[in-house]
Amino acid sequence: MAPFTVLHVCMGNICRSPMAERLLARAVRDRAGEDGDQLLRSVSAGTGGWHEGEEMNPPAARLVRARGGSTTGFEARKLRGDFIDEADLIFTATADQYDYVVALRPDAADRTFVMGEFGRLLAAVDRSALPPGEGKPDSVHARGAAIVEAVGALRAADGPQPGDDLDDPWGRGDQTFQRIGDEIEDTTVPFATLLLS
Repeated sequence: MAPFTVLHVCMGNICRSPMAERLLARAVRDRAGEDGDQLLRSVSAGTGGWHEGEEMNPPAARLVRARGGSTTGFEARKLRGDFIDEADLIFTATADQYDYVVALRPDAADRTFVMGEFGRLLAAVDRSALPPGEGKPDSVHARGAAIVEAVGALRAADGPQPGDDLDDPWGRGDQTFQRIGDEIEDTTVPFATLLLS
């Protein structure tokens, strides 16, 4: 079975979504070692194609490396419908980008969340109701799907809150990137822990 696939979406795919992509991959490796790549696939794209083929924005890359992530091989890409189709879970940086994803693929609404929204709701998931992760691709995939379903049920009709968006740090200082990195890890670390525990 293919690894559980998480797609991260922001605007240009050089700051927020690549940071989230690589920090989630690092959080999984921290818990599963090198096998993490067989258990979870973390990818990203931007709603616009202005930076297609570019490397990560330098302060974003610095932040990822400082937190133990890898920037190797990253290239920005524009979001396409097939990227959404392949994803088991989609994190968007903002509510506007959530709307963009769902407009492109309405059937993805149940597995698409603003990152801060998902992180906020994740703490209320009943871990005893989840299937065991067991560190194998099939069981991690089943556990991941159950987490997404549980968070979706907690969301109900409320939708994202204004504070769930990740600010765009592009063109701003390292301090802003650090804050956004903290906000990303407020979701990626608990998610990786719940997925693999």
